[in-house]
Amino acid sequence: MATERILESALEEVRGAADRCAAEIGKAFIGARETVDVLLTALLARGHVLLEGVPGVAKTTLCKAFSRTLGCRFRRIQFTPDLLPSDITGTYIFDLREQSFVLREGPVFAHVILGDEINRAPAKTQSALLEAMQEGQVTIEGTTRPLPRPFMVLATQNPIEHEGTYPLPEAQVDRFLVKLPIRYPSPEDEKRMLATYNGPLAEPREVLSPEGVLRLQELSAAVHVDDELLDYVLQLVHFTRRHRRVYLGASPRAALALVHAAKGRALLAGRDYVLPDDAKHLAPYVLAHRVLLTPEAELEGVLPPTIVAEALDKVAYRRR
Repeated sequence: MATERILESALEEVRGAADRCAAEIGKAFIGARETVDVLLTALLARGHVLLEGVPGVAKTTLCKAFSRTLGCRFRRIQFTPDLLPSDITGTYIFDLREQSFVLREGPVFAHVILGDEINRAPAKTQSALLEAMQEGQVTIEGTTRPLPRPFMVLATQNPIEHEGTYPLPEAQVDRFLVKLPIRYPSPEDEKRMLATYNGPLAEPREVLSPEGVLRLQELSAAVHVDDELLDYVLQLVHFTRRHRRVYLGASPRAALALVHAAKGRALLAGRDYVLPDDAKHLAPYVLAHRVLLTPEAELEGVLPPTIVAEALDKVAYRRR
């Protein structure tokens, strides 16, 4: 797969932008740099992120700080059981002055969307995001309208509380490039968080712009991937499909997502080529939430990340 080399100056630009974004996000979100890097990787890969964690671990704070550094239009949608699809996409209303129907755009017409507690809305409302996430457009009363570019959905959900929630359909889950667990901070980070929020909080500053994000995404698409690495990704995905404890393995979209994510990680690392370690590092984020286990495996306490870890352990990268 021949691709043109990316200039060293462009690679330096990406590394500098990533470091500045991480520094600005760190003003509001106290946590591991890995979390920010996964968000940036998904951004470069034109993907969406599902953040999962118990209440109070700063999922919303992270999303707001992240979007602010991008310099992009941000909208938050609080998902509730009574939320309607039109509350997300918008609806046509009659304009008395113009004597015609005009579209009142919903919050989906932004660059970065935060779907807070996305599993609290029924499937019909959740599905309002499907077309937007997959094709970057929405269809309202038969009329299709493109969404702003770049477009990214950040959704949060609580894995513990299930009362009044609606599990995300597999088709919806598969649209998320990565599932990012947000865990409790380390004692050192938690103490730093207490100190940070004990006084006036510095607001994160804009580091990028919509045009800057699009440029980074174009650079990510130009990162080189060897055929051997494509074979390795396919073997990982096929391993999940053949596993005796798996009811539904990772889809072809999952394989494509892992390749795109690996290209984004390589670019963040200052490389214009993907290494096997890029795919290995991101596989748990990209593949685990796409693996459905058999009922017997669930009763035994087996988790999807265990299957992905087994795939990484047993599937070898072979160079020709």
